[in-house]
Amino acid sequence: MTETEYNQCVNLYADNVYRFILKNIRHEADAKDVVQNSFESLWINRHEVENESSKSYLFTIAYRKMIDLIRKNKRISLKDEFKPELMVSAPGYNNNRILNEALKQLNETQRSLVMLKDYEGYSYEEIGRITGLNESQVKVYLHRARLLLRAYIVHPENVIG
Repeated sequence: MTETEYNQCVNLYADNVYRFILKNIRHEADAKDVVQNSFESLWINRHEVENESSKSYLFTIAYRKMIDLIRKNKRISLKDEFKPELMVSAPGYNNNRILNEALKQLNETQRSLVMLKDYEGYSYEEIGRITGLNESQVKVYLHRARLLLRAYIVHPENVIG
């Protein structure tokens, strides 16, 4: 792709990519950032991209960057939700104690998976590499661990004490 072809691509597809991203994430500034980053990636890789495939390349890159942004924002908001100063508790209840007691009910593998995924924010693939499990095993073991945690936490006799 030449510089002229790149500029034509910007003129032809910038609005379409922006509308596509904005429709999905509904945040103007983030949509503009995704579009800008997508065109930056196209510029960096312009020597490997054929002009005929520039539209599909651009939309693919924009989509992937949008998904990355959504995941990043989701991870940030989840971590914010679990900050100790934001947790609400009835008098006499200690959320950290309850959570630690619930985690003690898990075996070592389950506890490690919960810590890696929910506290550290690793992906299933990364957890698989760390633990030596395949991605399917990680998902199944993590699901079972969360079910055990939920079962422990929802019983009043485990919370009061």
